[in-house]
Amino acid sequence: MTATAVSGLIDAISYLGLGHVFTANMTGNVVIIGFAAAGVPGFSVLGSLVSLAAFLVGAVAAGRLETVMRHRPSSHWLRLTLVLEMVLLATATAVAFAASHAVHAVHALIALTALAMGLRNGTVRKLAVPDVTTTVLTLTLTGLASDSTLAGGTNPRSGRRLLSVLAMLTGAFGGALLVQHTGLGWPLLASTVGAAAAALAVPRSSSSS
Repeated sequence: MTATAVSGLIDAISYLGLGHVFTANMTGNVVIIGFAAAGVPGFSVLGSLVSLAAFLVGAVAAGRLETVMRHRPSSHWLRLTLVLEMVLLATATAVAFAASHAVHAVHALIALTALAMGLRNGTVRKLAVPDVTTTVLTLTLTGLASDSTLAGGTNPRSGRRLLSVLAMLTGAFGGALLVQHTGLGWPLLASTVGAAAAALAVPRSSSSS
């Protein structure tokens, strides 16, 4: 759930501090590109395209990483991914503290955070853990409703699903407060610490995926 909270942090940082661009939630970026193409002010086609491209590069890297790590325990693979995410977010933190208001720095921050999220999302998809969607909660919320007792279901994994929603909400709330009151460096530092905590929380051994 720490990784999900980090996603909330990242989208708060990118949307509120990097020109209304998402770097974790790519559905939002596609919609934003549509808004910008229609001439709606306040949205950047370039920023969203940079985010999409970097995210896809990260997802490709996750796929390549699977070919290298497939014969090792899945915990090793997940931990490595989270460490790489931490490194990318730490680099973004350094850029933010050094020159967050420069135009080139904004695009660098978009690229670094989207790359980290693409890498993580590609890995989570490959591992295919039920209801662990660390970036987008649409399917999680759909599952909560459609599998509920109101819908005639048995509420499978409802606890995990609710925790995912709360983790994203908490990350977005904390990220919004930090961006508003401290700028981009401190929330990015918090996301780096969160990625490190998630890496440390991965069990030392598990069966191969």
